Amino acid sequence: MSANLQSRSAAHSVDAEALDYHRFYRGKLQTATKCPIGDLGDFALLYTPGVAAPCRAIQEQPETVFDYTNRGNTVAIISDGTRVLGLGNIGPEAGLPVMEGKALLFKYLGGVDAVPLCVRTHSLDELVDTVKALEPSFGGINLEDIAQPGCFRVLDRLRRAATIPIWHDDQQGSATVALAALTNALKIVGKRLGNVKIVLVGIGAANVPTFRLLVCAGADPGRIVACDTEGTLHSRRDDLERVQDEFPEKWTVCQQSNKAQITGGIAEALHGADVCIAFSSSGPGVIRPEWIRGMASDAIVFACANPVPEIWPWEAKEGGARIVGTGRSDFPNQVNNSLAFPGIFRGALDVRARAITDGMAMAAAHALADEAEATGLRDDRILPTMEDWRTSARVAAATALQAQREGVAHCVRPEAELYENALERIATCRRTIDVLCREGILKQRSVGLR
Repeated sequence: MSANLQSRSAAHSVDAEALDYHRFYRGKLQTATKCPIGDLGDFALLYTPGVAAPCRAIQEQPETVFDYTNRGNTVAIISDGTRVLGLGNIGPEAGLPVMEGKALLFKYLGGVDAVPLCVRTHSLDELVDTVKALEPSFGGINLEDIAQPGCFRVLDRLRRAATIPIWHDDQQGSATVALAALTNALKIVGKRLGNVKIVLVGIGAANVPTFRLLVCAGADPGRIVACDTEGTLHSRRDDLERVQDEFPEKWTVCQQSNKAQITGGIAEALHGADVCIAFSSSGPGVIRPEWIRGMASDAIVFACANPVPEIWPWEAKEGGARIVGTGRSDFPNQVNNSLAFPGIFRGALDVRARAITDGMAMAAAHALADEAEATGLRDDRILPTMEDWRTSARVAAATALQAQREGVAHCVRPEAELYENALERIATCRRTIDVLCREGILKQRSVGLR
């Protein structure tokens, strides 16, 4: 069977396998203790009466909560279920498997304890108030799968109000990995970021910050053309000008991008383009192979919608693209925020950063790109994969160092210590799973994806 046919078969068979997997385990998380319990005396220390001592210490010095509790290694994954993957507004209950999955990746790839919290809120104000009320229990907040434009407003308001990192992974995480992927793809094809024409398909939660990070990294904003459902963005888009108070991020892109004032849709935007970065609607068929044929030679196509990319990778290849990435782990070149957020949060938590800045995201992107380059770049390997678990430790160290440079870190730690600490936390999680499997505590399915 050809590679393309194998890919097509895998793409269409994963749903049944995934349902069976989730039903077998009834989710992906459980709570485990992090301290041994030997006898009755331990209970006296861990709970009453001994627990009163750290309570009083924290009351006197609130910052010591990070010394006496697990708050400094705990992240909340919060979603209202209004924009889950490419599935849309499916509600908080239906979004829970995604949040559990992210919590698993937080632990396995970052050594971070994460709690999935799918909330039934009815307004942005209520969502913001809910997150603010939860702050005392967590060292950081990962916002997830919130519909735009509300996702921008919620992130902005919470970042201004909170004393811990507030991160929207669909925005900042996706942009971080896209920048890393493009950095290495351009090295392979021998093109420079400042000279290429880039088309952004979809200009929502992911591609708005992608535009911002690309420009910060050296891309020419005038050579970037963004598309939404109504066509290309340009300075004459009267419909967006009229609602610029509601969609200020889109209107900013209209003003800064598309110097040539290209009009039309995705097909017109892609003509002669070197790069296509799509974070839009779940496909296939959002991007057509014949549009890829109109791109420049050695074209780069990232079709990142989940669960189904905007164009199947084999169709993009048939259309003439040289390097193709998707958001899925079962195809080569996964361009997905899962490669970034575990390490970024590990680094932010390890220096008790009060925010995760664009500078920290860019440092993480460069670390990701460097790790892939160190092991050899290929058309089908422009980024590390989730199996390259040491990459998260490199990302953590790079993120933490940048936080220190920018003055948003409460702690100062050297690079070697940051890397070794992250490596040990991640390795401990992996060893724990190995022991639990070996002892039969975690039961393994007899068949399944490997």
